[in-house]
Amino acid sequence: MSHNVAILLCTYQGEQYLPEQLDSFGAQSHTAWSVWVSDDGSKDKTQNVLGFYQQTWGPDRLRVRAGPRKGFAANFMSLICREEIAADYYALSDQDDIWHADKLERAVRWLKSVPQDVPALYCTRTELVDEDGGKLGYSPLFTRPPSFRNALVQNVGGGNTMVFNNAARNLLKAAGPHVKVAAHDWWIYIVVSGCGGKVLYDPIPSLLYRQHAQNLIGANASLQARLDRIGKLFRGHLKTWNDQHIVAMQPIISSLSQDSRSVFNRFVSARQRRLIPRVFGILRSGIYRQTGFGNLGLVIAAILNRI
Repeated sequence: MSHNVAILLCTYQGEQYLPEQLDSFGAQSHTAWSVWVSDDGSKDKTQNVLGFYQQTWGPDRLRVRAGPRKGFAANFMSLICREEIAADYYALSDQDDIWHADKLERAVRWLKSVPQDVPALYCTRTELVDEDGGKLGYSPLFTRPPSFRNALVQNVGGGNTMVFNNAARNLLKAAGPHVKVAAHDWWIYIVVSGCGGKVLYDPIPSLLYRQHAQNLIGANASLQARLDRIGKLFRGHLKTWNDQHIVAMQPIISSLSQDSRSVFNRFVSARQRRLIPRVFGILRSGIYRQTGFGNLGLVIAAILNRI
């Protein structure tokens, strides 16, 4: 049995690199795939590029829909929740990367090992390249296990690497396409890990992740990028994002596992307390980031009430 993958591709002014991204779909060793595109109002030749590939591949292989025009996260969430899309698995895609030929094959191999009724999310490390495809290195290698305790305060999976099953998608649809969240990929990690799902972070890269001036979100690989990230903790960004996620979680609270609900309630309660109970409550909730430096930042953020 060949497991069909719906590739969910969001585009906006993507004409320059889109052909390379689409060609890397065509080169996949796992051939049972179709592409669903949500274009967020491109004014360049993105639609022409999509039209050419639709003509080449056939209308059943590539379909284009209009996006909500409310930013990248809203575009991806609208596509994830589209009722007419049906497949065994769902792979998110940016418009300017280049997938390794075995990307879908590796994801499907692992997802097939998870029972269909268990939410499952596959994601990987990435290989970084510049605008011309020159090698820049790799995204950070995360070594601590993915979990809800980690997901509450950090995302380990780049959306461009994510592939998930129907059980995971059903949870995302239950929360809805209009959730106000920091980023769609972080939200997916929170939901799947929180609701008794399985998350695999594969340390072997699955794609070339293009870094350029137009990147909405970079890979945070350099020391400066990591310092900037920690700085955001102290400036209150994490607190704002947590506020958003707590609101977004409400429709699916009943789907949280017993352990996740306990962690979530402890974390939410601790955030509202005074200094000492807040710091100890947050530590007792068990949340963690992937590095010692990041965890020190969490403690300081808790002291400063920036969490």
